[in-house]
Amino acid sequence: MRVAIMQPYFLPYLGYFSLIASADRFVVFDPVQYIRRGWINRNRILKPGGSDSQYIAVPVAKHARTTLIRDIQISADTDWKSKIRAQVDHYRAHAPFYGPAREILDDCLRIDTNRIVELNVHCLRVVCDALKLNLDVVAFHDIQPPIETPQHAGQWALHIADRIGAGSYINPAGGRGIFKPNEFSEKGIKLQFMTNSLTPYSQHNGGNFIAGLSILDVLMFNSIDETRSKIVDDSVVTS
Repeated sequence: MRVAIMQPYFLPYLGYFSLIASADRFVVFDPVQYIRRGWINRNRILKPGGSDSQYIAVPVAKHARTTLIRDIQISADTDWKSKIRAQVDHYRAHAPFYGPAREILDDCLRIDTNRIVELNVHCLRVVCDALKLNLDVVAFHDIQPPIETPQHAGQWALHIADRIGAGSYINPAGGRGIFKPNEFSEKGIKLQFMTNSLTPYSQHNGGNFIAGLSILDVLMFNSIDETRSKIVDDSVVTS
């Protein structure tokens, strides 16, 4: 069994879904401090005109600086769902798959919850269901018995993979530096890394491609089959 572990991002970029597609089990990792201006409660889409990007965001309630991701609450002070829907409306004029992408967004926002982790996991399920990607997801806090505190950051993945009986662990290649391969080999766990080519696609903005946007943008300009192909076929796994 191959395991991947990531923090629960809001409507993340295409490479995040490549990681899900590469794993047999996906662990939502939320026992660490929430960082403002990260990807837990926001992501990027195109601005009207397509020359730049803008953020779509879920407002979070006031909290202590040391609050963990799993304890972050969604603010009830604004109609943030309507704002996000309004921000994507400009795609209607030039995105060939606006209709299906908007339906996926509406399904994502249909959940009634005040927990950011629950919202984000629901969004992952909705997108994966639409793309026919298997998502066997488990929350970190559901792993029993509890995971021991690691001596360094790379051991979180080691301890989790070992506890749930993984034969291999896969991580985005950009995080390679935090791991000690010998620790994994000593546990009989194969350590692997994934990259995704993130091949440019037409955003109907005169060729000014903006990479790394939310999966929503990919879905606006690519069919379900094309998007799935970019997720599954454009990823490379190495040791």
